Amino acid sequence: MAATDADVDPETALETLIEAGAVDEAPDGTLSTTEAFEKTLAVYHDIYGAVSTEEFHQTVSDLFGVAPENVEARLDEFGVTRADVVAYLAAKSFLDAPVERDLLFVMAGLLVEMAPSSPVPSALDELDDESFESYLEARPDAVVLVWRRFCDPCDAMKEDLDAILDRVPDGVATAGVDGEAADEFCRSFDVESAPTLLCVRDGELRERASGRRTPDEVAAVLDRVY
Repeated sequence: MAATDADVDPETALETLIEAGAVDEAPDGTLSTTEAFEKTLAVYHDIYGAVSTEEFHQTVSDLFGVAPENVEARLDEFGVTRADVVAYLAAKSFLDAPVERDLLFVMAGLLVEMAPSSPVPSALDELDDESFESYLEARPDAVVLVWRRFCDPCDAMKEDLDAILDRVPDGVATAGVDGEAADEFCRSFDVESAPTLLCVRDGELRERASGRRTPDEVAAVLDRVY
């Protein structure tokens, strides 16, 4: 892994992404990733987003020819995140023609900045990798729901969200997590799919339920935990 070539033009990277259908530019100039690209991104996130740090470092080693023991230092040196690597691989797969590595790095950075809106409903406190530990420390009794984009069971469960929240006991916090963005959270709680219901009591995970659950099914889980 090497530093990105200073001669790489971000405008060229952006134009390439737009022409390839990975990025849309609205009339007002707003940029966003397309649904087609996000589906490709979701595939690579599923493969690499939740793997262990050791496995991720091995992936970077294989990709860029860096010794596994040096990967962490090189990632820190160049400010490369796991999200950057996932976006790099997704862009490489999505584009029809081969693209030079330096240009792909610039594309990955642009794509990460254009991350789509969160799938977490506004009725829930949204947690991420930086906030979940302090949130749960302050709220030791909490129901956390993990969502994903382009997830039919998630969308179906969201239709019942008001009824689900009505079943949550008083004094129990309710929060949501973007399962495609909060990799550390998902690893910490062994979340591998969405939607997933996590019930935390006294600061400890007491029960996990993956897949769509009806309000009555959620209530049964809550009754056992709280």
